[in-house]
Amino acid sequence: MADPRTLLLTRPSAQSQAFAEALAERLPGRFRPVISPLLEIVPLPAPLNLDGLQGLVFTSVNGVEQFAARSPDRHLPAWCVGDMTAAAARQAGFAARSANGDVADLADLIAAGHRPGAGAFLHVRGAHAAGDLTGRLAARGVPARAAAIYDQAPQPLSAEALDLLATGRIYVLTFFSARTARLFTASGEGAGWDLARATAVSLSADADAAFAGPEPARRHIARTPTRDGMLAALAALS
Repeated sequence: MADPRTLLLTRPSAQSQAFAEALAERLPGRFRPVISPLLEIVPLPAPLNLDGLQGLVFTSVNGVEQFAARSPDRHLPAWCVGDMTAAAARQAGFAARSANGDVADLADLIAAGHRPGAGAFLHVRGAHAAGDLTGRLAARGVPARAAAIYDQAPQPLSAEALDLLATGRIYVLTFFSARTARLFTASGEGAGWDLARATAVSLSADADAAFAGPEPARRHIARTPTRDGMLAALAALS
């Protein structure tokens, strides 16, 4: 068997580790993950008002974990962007539904299940969020508000990651969000990284567009913006 190809994971530590474990299970021996988070999850002392709600909305596992750490309340159903987030919500004790997609799919799911007059939805999120979920819901006549209860603080790449990038020994770059792709791009400005043999695999078109160089040998976008979509895109690499 050929040596495993080095794959860079820049998600927050817990999410990178979970993906590395899923990768080892789905594609054993194919890749050697190097975890170098570009973001750190930091709780924020924001108020968390649950009055007058008919549901909680989560667009990341981080949102679920931060809410669960702050509140024992589990009486509200959880509406989740994808299966991984829904699984985390169920593990935390929520009755959860998954849109198995992106923010637009989640807005459609919530709008279809909305009970007029039963209260608003609360989007539990980080300080930086992709897509205007509450705006999408408002356009559909669904009352919603947001609570940013954590921040995603930028972190520098590790010494190991920087060395591998400089010497052309990263074979796969993974981008799970546009913000992470932008931070990665900023980290590489003037650094002279060698990505001539690298393939960039992105969760979405937005994440792919946010990565602005240096240009890798190939770029791929997952067919679905989910963990399974990313694993399938990696499995398809030659």
